[in-house]
Amino acid sequence: MSKTYKATGINLTAAAFGESDRLVTILTREFGLIRAIAPGARKHHSSLGGRSGMFVVNELLIAKGRSLDKITQAQTLKSYPGLAKDLVKLTAGQYLAEIVLCDALSEQPQEELFVTFNEHLSRLEALPNNEPTAVVAHLVHGVFQLLVLAGLAPQVEVCCLTQRPLVPDFTDHKDRVGFSINAGGTICLKALEQLRDLANRETGAVKEASAAYRTNLDPDYETIVHTEETPVVTSRLCATELAMFQQLAQSEIMPSSTRNYKWLFVERILRSYAQYHFGRPIRSAALIDSYFAANHDAIL
Repeated sequence: MSKTYKATGINLTAAAFGESDRLVTILTREFGLIRAIAPGARKHHSSLGGRSGMFVVNELLIAKGRSLDKITQAQTLKSYPGLAKDLVKLTAGQYLAEIVLCDALSEQPQEELFVTFNEHLSRLEALPNNEPTAVVAHLVHGVFQLLVLAGLAPQVEVCCLTQRPLVPDFTDHKDRVGFSINAGGTICLKALEQLRDLANRETGAVKEASAAYRTNLDPDYETIVHTEETPVVTSRLCATELAMFQQLAQSEIMPSSTRNYKWLFVERILRSYAQYHFGRPIRSAALIDSYFAANHDAIL
């Protein structure tokens, strides 16, 4: 990379730096994740002021620095002003940006991630205002698709234990499937029960064999038994919730389903799954929780 380079990027975060600058984290098509200084961006008449804001897509000319690069020119290509007009939309955008920050690589092209992130921001912006459950539905879809790009998306079409298809049974109101974070997605509860029974029998057999073997050995002899981790059921999904998860694997979700309040339940499960795999909390999710807690009665 030369001392000056061009890139097309969208701003993910922006923070004050020094007396009048901004430190901007940018997802670029050509070079992945970069951090650059926008000099003088916090001054009143700065040309970089608005161009260094959240979710602004710019054509950039950037000068390489010893520790941090510096934006020397920026031409705005697109922005998402509609997100700022709705608190839930704005929070959803920030939520997706956090996932992108976990997904993105530096010094490598990130074309698909760049396109996917912008596509889901456009979908959020196009939603009617004051439809928070629809925003959550599209947020969850965006998170799932970003997890797909990272190779981390949970299995939702088949059982993680048997690899057999899971089909929502809307005729049986008691029918449930499990969702296991450590197993990697949906599981058949009957298959899990069989696995536990088998594991218990095998553990018992190993202990008996070890006890018999130790009678002929030194009293201080210790046997270590290694067992595989049994899947832990994080949540139990009814037919509707399973169908919602399976929609996430599609390119779009059905508009008729987006007002269902169960999307909040799906979001919390997927949030826990993403946090487990990324090893860090999604801070914007707390704002989602606060909004729906404060407006619970009005929404339901």
